[in-house]
Amino acid sequence: MRRALVVALALGPCLLLPAGVRSARAASAHVNVLDPAMNLAPTAADYNNDYVELTGASGCRVQLWTNSIAGAVLFVRCADAAPRIALADFLVRTRTAPGLGGTAMGSYTAVAATNQALWSSGIPVVMWGQVNVDIRIKNLFAYTDAPGGGTTGYTDNLTFTLVMQ
Repeated sequence: MRRALVVALALGPCLLLPAGVRSARAASAHVNVLDPAMNLAPTAADYNNDYVELTGASGCRVQLWTNSIAGAVLFVRCADAAPRIALADFLVRTRTAPGLGGTAMGSYTAVAATNQALWSSGIPVVMWGQVNVDIRIKNLFAYTDAPGGGTTGYTDNLTFTLVMQ
């Protein structure tokens, strides 16, 4: 019995200028998802644990950069109308240290349909700073195998949004 969970990651940037910015050099923000699609194929040990995960540099790598002097917040959401993996079973976190004055979602948290703050910095993010996003899918036995064996794919889309502070 082999099951494959496929998690597709999509980029949906929403770049906002803070109110009242009138400098000669406009603030800008950039997001680059290095891992736009990931496959999580549970092993027997994963089924014993009832979850499969990708962590650290093996997880989803998101590069970001902003010159905003107040920093930025990286949000994540799964706005799929009918997510294949239940959002309560789709967990994310980051162990990437936040920027000075920022925060990080350090423990696994269920993905929501609305923006959740994943990581932030209170100072500019150096060009192409990287945030590693750990992904965990739990409750593996809720996802059935294809009839007659083989693998069954389950796809959900994550959207990352970088908002300047």
